[in-house]
Amino acid sequence: MSIRKGIISILSVIVLNIALSGVLIRWDLTGDKRHTLHPAAKEQVRQLSEPLTVTLFLDGEMNSGFRRLRDAAYTTIQEMHRLNRNVSIRFLKEEEQPKEWQRLVDEGIEPVLVHEREQDGRSAQIYLWPFARIEYGNRNVVVQLLHQQRGLSAEENLNASVENIEYAFAEALHTLKKETVGKVAFLEGHGELDERSVYDWCRALSKYFQIDRGRIGSETDVLNDYEALIIADPQEPFSETDKYIIDQYIMQGGKVLWLLNGVRFSGDMLTDNGVTPIIATDLRLTDQLFRYGVRINPVLVQDLQCLRIPVDVSTDPTRPHYQPIAWTYAPLLLTSEQSPITHNLMQVSTTFASCMDIVGGDDGLKKEVLLATSTASAVTSAPSEVDLSDLSIMRERFTQAYLPVAVSIEGLFPSLYAHRSAPEGIKGQTEPLEQSRHTRQVVVASGNLARNEWQQEQPLPVGYDRYSKTQFSNRDFLVNAVLWLTDDSGLISLRQKSVSLRLINSQTAQRYRQTIQAVSIAAPLLILLLTGIVMIAVRRWRYTKKHN
Repeated sequence: MSIRKGIISILSVIVLNIALSGVLIRWDLTGDKRHTLHPAAKEQVRQLSEPLTVTLFLDGEMNSGFRRLRDAAYTTIQEMHRLNRNVSIRFLKEEEQPKEWQRLVDEGIEPVLVHEREQDGRSAQIYLWPFARIEYGNRNVVVQLLHQQRGLSAEENLNASVENIEYAFAEALHTLKKETVGKVAFLEGHGELDERSVYDWCRALSKYFQIDRGRIGSETDVLNDYEALIIADPQEPFSETDKYIIDQYIMQGGKVLWLLNGVRFSGDMLTDNGVTPIIATDLRLTDQLFRYGVRINPVLVQDLQCLRIPVDVSTDPTRPHYQPIAWTYAPLLLTSEQSPITHNLMQVSTTFASCMDIVGGDDGLKKEVLLATSTASAVTSAPSEVDLSDLSIMRERFTQAYLPVAVSIEGLFPSLYAHRSAPEGIKGQTEPLEQSRHTRQVVVASGNLARNEWQQEQPLPVGYDRYSKTQFSNRDFLVNAVLWLTDDSGLISLRQKSVSLRLINSQTAQRYRQTIQAVSIAAPLLILLLTGIVMIAVRRWRYTKKHN
């Protein structure tokens, strides 16, 4: 009888194994859910109707940090394959590598040079390719796996890259599947930044959108075809017609990115004469922005956490001597970890920025500070002046903290023209909508934040400081802001995924190396021995009880 039961049990196990051989069962028991795809990413994967191949270039000999990055990418692709069998992964064979690497170089993609130090003190240099190519139909896109941020250690950069992998793949899938390219518009007609001044930003945006520029005119539906409107550093007042068309565009669900200065200054006068007056900017937008929940103050922000500029401190004009001096009018803004726009971004640089107040109270709008000053800030109210001959810092003035410079707003916006008639000359719908659909806006109290400089007829990256040769996060902030505004699928929320960084103390590990090795070998053997002793004791007890 016992033999028959044993045979039945064995056959049951075999049948169960065969039945479940094609089923992948996984439970993600990690606290940060690092092996679970976000619902927005799952939706992108499930919609794949054709074969999709992911070629992972990050392979071969590498340190533990890059192995962790590779394993995270591989796990994400595996999870995509589990959801949709159209997804497959391949690694390059040795004979394929030179050709594929050259293809990446031809596309402007360079490998990463990694400096390794062995335990015996010797150093080595290896080239790694932290990229993946996704091919879908007749289209392909290269995904960058490693994202390096200034001010982070190598481990922190790798951890941030691991956090960003799911978003990078999901964004690539979204781009490959899009049949039409969305459009965004840069507004003109009020002295906004020209194409040359936003060249680097537009080049980054062109990966996602068709970019147009133009004036509003008088047609109420002129903006309806655009996913977002960008108003970059206007210098001249807005007419009621312009305000009305922008307002009604928002009421119909349009998104707007405002980059507005609270004060006016002259960069040319500062360069030529070393002094410039600052006066309040009157763009006639105060009532409109107040209606939407913010007010830009006519002040100039100063911060002890700032850029440094070279200043000639020599008393001899024939022998200039330049020293870097803190330029408090060029604050380095802190970013919020709570927003997908600024998650994992380092500081954002700007000059002659203002700050803003969040108004409206409990109006149902979700408002979130994206950029703010440090804990040592001050403001200079207009009218005043900035004088390069006086760069002394009175630290007792810098007592303010976390002054908001950029804010995101989301929800149902009230119209500025509720219970008001449309301005004269409007063509099209003249009966204003009084409340918007659910939509989004981003307001930044700085126009220079988006401006890129040129050197030898070549555009410098926006946010690049050529004196310190430091790249700040301006471009990423601006691109993420537009992506957040236009994101109806929730993909941008993937950027908020956090993976805990659990680092091993290398000094402690080296010091107790032999002890750790001994415990690692002895502990499993001891567990097996104890298990055997317990099982023998249980069997003896059951045998004795049965015969008594």
